[in-house]
Order: sequence, then C-alpha cells, then structure tokens
Amino acid sequence: MSEAHPIRRDTVWGLLTRYNREAFHLRHALTMEGVMRYFAEHNGFAGEADFWGIVGLLHDVDFERFPEEHCRKAPELFTEIDAQFELVHAVCSHGWDITVDVKPEHFMEKVLYSTDEPTGLIWAAALIRPSKSVQDIEVKSVKKKFKDRKFAAGCSREVILAGAELQGRYLDELIEKTIEAMRNFEAEVNRAETDGFAQ
Repeated sequence: MSEAHPIRRDTVWGLLTRYNREAFHLRHALTMEGVMRYFAEHNGFAGEADFWGIVGLLHDVDFERFPEEHCRKAPELFTEIDAQFELVHAVCSHGWDITVDVKPEHFMEKVLYSTDEPTGLIWAAALIRPSKSVQDIEVKSVKKKFKDRKFAAGCSREVILAGAELQGRYLDELIEKTIEAMRNFEAEVNRAETDGFAQ
C-alpha cells in the first residue's frame, strides 16, 4: 500500500484538532501514530512509516465529536484534506464488525484494528502503577487486567482477541509487541502532552 497523494502531517494534525480537543483523545491519537510507525518499521514497511503513522493519528478523528457515527462520519471529514481512498479505507476498517462492514485487508489495516484496543488497556494498566509508565509494565500484568472485565471496561476484549487472530498472533505476542511500540514513543507522547499538544 502506497500513498498516491502525500498529505503533510501539519495538515493532518489540523484536521484532528479541529474535531478533537480532549487530552485523552489527542494522547491516544499520538500513541497510535507511534504504534503504527513502529509496526511499519519492524515489519518490512519502513518506507511507508509516515503513511502508517498518519492512519494511526487520524483513526479516531470522528469519535469525540460524532461518537454515534464513528467510522461513518470520517469519510466526510476527510474530504476537507482531500484524503485518498487508501487513508479513508484504512481508518474506516478499524470499525469493522463494530460500526461498519469495512474489513481490514492490508497488513497495515490489520495492525490498526489489532492494536487500537490493546493500547487503551495497556495505558490504563500503566496508570495504576507507581511509575505511571509503560516502560516497566509486563505482559503478565496486562493479561491479568485483560481477564478482569471490570477494569478498563471500555476496551473490548472481543475486539482484542479478534485483532490477534486477524494479525495472526497469539494474544501474549500481540500485547508484547504493542507494549514495545508504546515504550518506543512514550517519551515523545509525554512531551507533546506537557506542551499542551502544540504542534
């Protein structure tokens, strides 16, 4: 998958912040940007890392303002930046079998679908640790929280399991790789939050 019409990151950030103001959502967007870039770079798609990152950054562009139309409103918003089909399809595909019937096809789309929910669970688990960081969190700790349906109840365990299967990984491996990706970009995300998400 290649980007036919490159979109500048500042343009993408402008669209994201036009419809998202809450720190929680902006932090998640930046986290997913980093996670997607990491998976691209470590799975033979380094040349597409910028595009993967943009997909991660924009994946929830419509969620804060239009939660009832999540992944259905996004295509309309993307017309504001003249987004290409690949970007629109990728973003919408992470709502597969939840809000839309757009199935993840490309490996990049499968990565987006399979890491979105785990990042939320991992971050929630990290916040209750003394360090409040993913740097010292372990797979077994996340797995324990995964089994506790009351913890971070908004993170769908069914979607996490479906994502692991879609990507062809065992649950433990998916969690491990997602933790690795989050560790790699945590300092950068923290700085952005400290700076008030000014870009």
